[in-house]
Amino acid sequence: MSTPIIVQQKVDASPDKVWMALTDKDQMKSWYFDISDFELEIGKQFNFYEPGNEKKYHHQGSILDFTINERLKHTWSYPEFSDAETTVIWELQPEDGGTMITLTHENTDLFKNLGEGFSKENFTKGWNVIVGESLKSYLENK
Repeated sequence: MSTPIIVQQKVDASPDKVWMALTDKDQMKSWYFDISDFELEIGKQFNFYEPGNEKKYHHQGSILDFTINERLKHTWSYPEFSDAETTVIWELQPEDGGTMITLTHENTDLFKNLGEGFSKENFTKGWNVIVGESLKSYLENK
């Protein structure tokens, strides 16, 4: 089993505000992706593309588990490129009046044969920007 990607970021926002940013599709559009078919229900599948009009990478996920204001676990895959499925876990922990966000992306090595855009380094860089810049800025400047 490969070493997962783990990104941590403390934000000056309560866990419930972070949770809403993670699970409300209107808020997601502001800092993450436009996931119009996202529904917080175990087994529900959702689909999205990278920002812009190119629509080169179809991302697909399914909700595996969640605990409101604490944890969201879902699959992450690229069905047009591979049968491989990875797991993303968002964990929220209250800390000093804010929230420590821990994102874990497991088994990204299953995508390594798809090319440079799917490397562990690329995922790590992307998650650091998404969690450490986009989400943090969205929550703290709202």
